[in-house]
Amino acid sequence: MGELFVFDHPLIQHKLSIIRDVNTGCKEFRELVNEVSMLMAYEVTKDMALEACEVQTPVAKAKCYHLAGPQLAVVPILRAGLGMVEGILDLIPTARVGHIGVYRDPETLQPVEYYCKLPNDIEERLIIVTDPMLATGGSAIAAINFIKARGGKNIRLMGLIAAPEGIEAIQKAHPDVNIYVAGLDSHLNDHGYIVPGLGDAGDRLFGTK
Repeated sequence: MGELFVFDHPLIQHKLSIIRDVNTGCKEFRELVNEVSMLMAYEVTKDMALEACEVQTPVAKAKCYHLAGPQLAVVPILRAGLGMVEGILDLIPTARVGHIGVYRDPETLQPVEYYCKLPNDIEERLIIVTDPMLATGGSAIAAINFIKARGGKNIRLMGLIAAPEGIEAIQKAHPDVNIYVAGLDSHLNDHGYIVPGLGDAGDRLFGTK
């Protein structure tokens, strides 16, 4: 069973409280999502592979380490997942970025892929799928299905806030995927919104309604 990590770092919790606030404007919301994403990525990537290297300092040669081989792919679920990408790239600028678009068919209620573009060497990379809100888990499950169908193996899911219903669904569908969130909330309401949540992350990121 994939593990669930809920971050309790004071900086993450402080920034998350401002993100939740209905009075936080679009610009500040985007900046804070970037900052929290960077802080979370620091922990999500802590077991990335290293290889030894030698560096000439102003004083002498030093035995050091750098990231080894093809490393990271960040795959946001459109559109809200885009808001978490910049923070990760600020931390790891060599990461490749894929994109996945998913919508729910109004008749079958099943997730349908409308766009998927991944790095060619996706099977060799640690993959971080980003989606700020893990509500029912349907979009995340579908996105992970699409990635696995294209050869992705080492997949982690990173979000801001999750509902227990979404966590349970993802763990059942993809027991090999670890889940990282900044907050685990109470439940979903009748409209599928996380309670207390933060509203519609995409609308708050991009200034739409």
